[in-house]
Amino acid sequence: MRGLVVLVTLACLASAQHQALIDYLERRLLAIEDRISLWHEQTTRYVSELRELKQQMVSQLENLDKEKETLRMNLDSVGTRVDRVEREMDYLETQNGAQPCVDVDDKLIEQEVTLVKEKQKAKYSKLSDCSDMISSIKAMKILKRVGGPKGMWTKDTSRGSGKIYIFNGTDDDIIHEFASVQDFTSSQGFTLSKNLKLTSSWSGTGHVVYNNHAYYINYGQEINVVKYNIKDGSVTDSAVFPEQDPVPVYSLTPETVMDLAVDEEGLWAIYATQQNERHISVAKMDANSLDIEQMWDTNCPRENAEAAFVICGTLYVVYNTKQPGRSRVQCLFDVNDMVSNEEAPLVYFPKRYGAHSSLKYNPQEQLLYAWDDGYQILYKLIMKKKLEI
Repeated sequence: MRGLVVLVTLACLASAQHQALIDYLERRLLAIEDRISLWHEQTTRYVSELRELKQQMVSQLENLDKEKETLRMNLDSVGTRVDRVEREMDYLETQNGAQPCVDVDDKLIEQEVTLVKEKQKAKYSKLSDCSDMISSIKAMKILKRVGGPKGMWTKDTSRGSGKIYIFNGTDDDIIHEFASVQDFTSSQGFTLSKNLKLTSSWSGTGHVVYNNHAYYINYGQEINVVKYNIKDGSVTDSAVFPEQDPVPVYSLTPETVMDLAVDEEGLWAIYATQQNERHISVAKMDANSLDIEQMWDTNCPRENAEAAFVICGTLYVVYNTKQPGRSRVQCLFDVNDMVSNEEAPLVYFPKRYGAHSSLKYNPQEQLLYAWDDGYQILYKLIMKKKLEI
């Protein structure tokens, strides 16, 4: 009987422990279900918030795209307005340009009157009936960048010749010859050029190529103008320029003591002397003999001049600033007295904000061959008759 009681007691104890374990497990399961429910609720909320954030970001990105397009259109409009203002400023500068930098006093006026009277007594005998002058510069084309910051390039001005000649630098004895403009533009550096070795070195950037001859300046104690036959590689002639104590013709290009030029009437020399060091002088030369035919003193200042060229017997002097700005023709001198400097329009070059070390006019093409900080540039000119001014 006592054994039965013990068994019953043990069975009751086991049943109670089993029930306690089941209750514990149920409580744990309920806690886990609560946590799972909480995680599910939080996940649902986070997904909803992320979806709303994505919608907001998409909306903001669309607004940014619209604002970007509006800004681009505004910038295009501003660019158009700036271009229009620049064209209007260019027009106003051309129509109402600054007067040449010439000090006017009584002595200078007397000198001008005396000079005019002397010119009237001895007019220059033109070699042609050319009466064109620059109206404006139509276009600029940058062909290439080769060589140093200073130099000269040109095409032979004789009819039918398409050869290009490069004087790289301001002191050398080599001329680079290209068969055509196409060879020049396609060449890697000077690889397609023929090197012409001279018997003497050239100085500055004031050289020209005219009728299969290179006319270059050799400067030592005096100025020598050398005529070099390109075909047979010989010096045809040379002459000492009859001016003592020369000074650089352009204050902004001090390497050039004399600048040679070619126009419809032949060969010219542009120079300056200590006797008239404030202003530029010009002389007509015989291209065959290198004799001086006639000489003129102009009222075009050397100060701030960077280059010059001659068209139809008219000298055009180009000015700039010491810190390169915008080049402009601000002074001219007509040896035929058909146009005065006061009547001539002020001509601005297209904007590059560089400095020309040389400008060479080709009368066959009515183009200017320019060297600007190592760039070889062509300027297309628009001409008009001098008598229309």
